[in-house]
Amino acid sequence: MAAPIELDLTKGPIAGHFRALAVPGALGMLFNTLYNVVDMFFAGMLSTSAQAGLALGFQAFYIAMSVSIGLGAAMGALVGNALGAGTRPRARRLAAQGMSFGLIAALVLALAGLWYGPAVITLVSEPGAYRDAGIRYFLLLSFALPGFMLAFACNGILQAHGDAKSFQRALMVAFFANIALNPLLIYGIPGVIGGIGFDGLAVSTVISQTGVMAYLILQVLRRRNMARVQRANFIPRLDKFGEIGLQALPTAVSMLVLFLSGFVMQFALKGFGEHAVAGFGVAIRIEQILLLPVLGMTGALLPIAAQNFGAGNHDRVREAVFYCWKIGFIMTAIACPILWIFGRFFLSFFTDDPEVIRVGLAYLRVDSLILPAYMMLFAVNSFLQALKRPIWTVWISLYRQGFGVAFFVWLFIGVLDFNEIGVWFGVACAVITGLGLALMIAWRVADSEIGGLRKPARQHPNSEV
Repeated sequence: MAAPIELDLTKGPIAGHFRALAVPGALGMLFNTLYNVVDMFFAGMLSTSAQAGLALGFQAFYIAMSVSIGLGAAMGALVGNALGAGTRPRARRLAAQGMSFGLIAALVLALAGLWYGPAVITLVSEPGAYRDAGIRYFLLLSFALPGFMLAFACNGILQAHGDAKSFQRALMVAFFANIALNPLLIYGIPGVIGGIGFDGLAVSTVISQTGVMAYLILQVLRRRNMARVQRANFIPRLDKFGEIGLQALPTAVSMLVLFLSGFVMQFALKGFGEHAVAGFGVAIRIEQILLLPVLGMTGALLPIAAQNFGAGNHDRVREAVFYCWKIGFIMTAIACPILWIFGRFFLSFFTDDPEVIRVGLAYLRVDSLILPAYMMLFAVNSFLQALKRPIWTVWISLYRQGFGVAFFVWLFIGVLDFNEIGVWFGVACAVITGLGLALMIAWRVADSEIGGLRKPARQHPNSEV
């Protein structure tokens, strides 16, 4: 087994650290997205209703997943700051408490999901086969919550140590396992064992994600910094849980608002029929594949900025932010024409329904034009998280994914009477105006925390040092 990876991100070239973290991070997310693509492919082999139900159920599940994402970001920031400041015992205790936090949160959310999951899916769908499939998929997928929660917590800890490869390896194995498990569970083995149909999609995820969790826990415990961890470190402590919760909650709320905006879109789309819901579900997965390099870059910014902020290396924090933006612009400039030119070709892999393709292609073409705005927003969120100021991400999300999406979608659909493309125009307007708000907040936080984002604030010649 390969030796554990631990990087001091406060030294050495910033570009080198981005390569070390962003490349495996993007590859890991690629296999995670391909994992979802495989699910969508097999759902499409069953029916359009199955595809739409998968999209609905997965969207509802992400309400709980928002806490997982928030916990992962919190562990990356808190452990990264502690490592950068040289307080390794504190980093070790925070890591152990974060894992305990994740397990307890998963159990609470799984119980709560028995009520809110079916209720939310019912709210944003019409009665029929795709609603029933969505509810069934959500309830079965809830058994994977401990796996997701602990995997994200462990990945945040590992990234804080400069290790993005462990998550990549785990997601690669999960992807190939899903390719084998999906047809096996859906169709069974003729003459030997029967399949369980659509439910096999969720059961496959429960099995594979549990394996991801187990592997990442082992990788965390192999860190040199975790060598002295004791069982007592895992016993829940209110002060540590409070510290983790305060860091995780804003990001979780931001992600929750993001996913709720997805439900606003689903609510708007349901009036156009299940083909609109299915088209959106397929298109967004294709878009995610092309966004993976961007997500890898902006995700790498968090541990790099966190360690350097903890060490007081403010110049390196600034350098990391602008390097991330520079490379991100190049990546999105490449992705945009690919979506315009090959969008229909990509969609045809998942469906031969012309209406599903029409809706999906419209989404891909409109959203491709705002990929640079998405990139900058993701980077701002990582920057604010690294500086332990995640509360600002909540306000950005409340405007962009809350008010912005609802208002602009209503404007295009309810007032201007657009068809499905009005939903995409509404999202674009919300993203662009949300970026303006995010940049203002980032500049203000940078002024107070690191002496300015562009360059250190100038001191008056007569000011005291």
